Amino acid sequence: MPRRSNEGGRSAVILNLSPTTLDDAEALVAIRIAAMRESLEALGRFDPRRARERFLAGFTPADCRFVEADGVRAGFVLLRRQTRPWLLDHLYIEPAMQGRGIGAAVLAAIFAEADAQAAPIRVGALRGSASNRFYQRHGFVRTDEAEWDIHYLREPRDGPRS
Repeated sequence: MPRRSNEGGRSAVILNLSPTTLDDAEALVAIRIAAMRESLEALGRFDPRRARERFLAGFTPADCRFVEADGVRAGFVLLRRQTRPWLLDHLYIEPAMQGRGIGAAVLAAIFAEADAQAAPIRVGALRGSASNRFYQRHGFVRTDEAEWDIHYLREPRDGPRS
């Protein structure tokens, strides 16, 4: 169902999260590679084949949704709700669509659901990536670090969020 979001004072984005299937795997890989390329190149770790293999090894269509903003496919999100805390495994927005509040709108939708179920959410971000600032700006707190990733947790909020 489409949602209108006005995150961060930007113009309202009409957000739609639509199901994915196994047939969408290559399109999802292409989005992931495009979104991560700059960060991986900065670390000297850009390898499209490896990025494809890593994504496909854990891809579960039931947990994944295309992100559409104002009727245009902008990226995808893969959220695993089967565990506590929930795992925000992937959130990628096409580079040309970034900076428009789309990722923030996706997080707002996820947060509303998680808060209603008192579910914490964890996420990992590539070291040196702008996504670290993005997640911290949206209430995630650093919990630990690995060689290439920094891990974050967002606790559920009580009552309405401001």
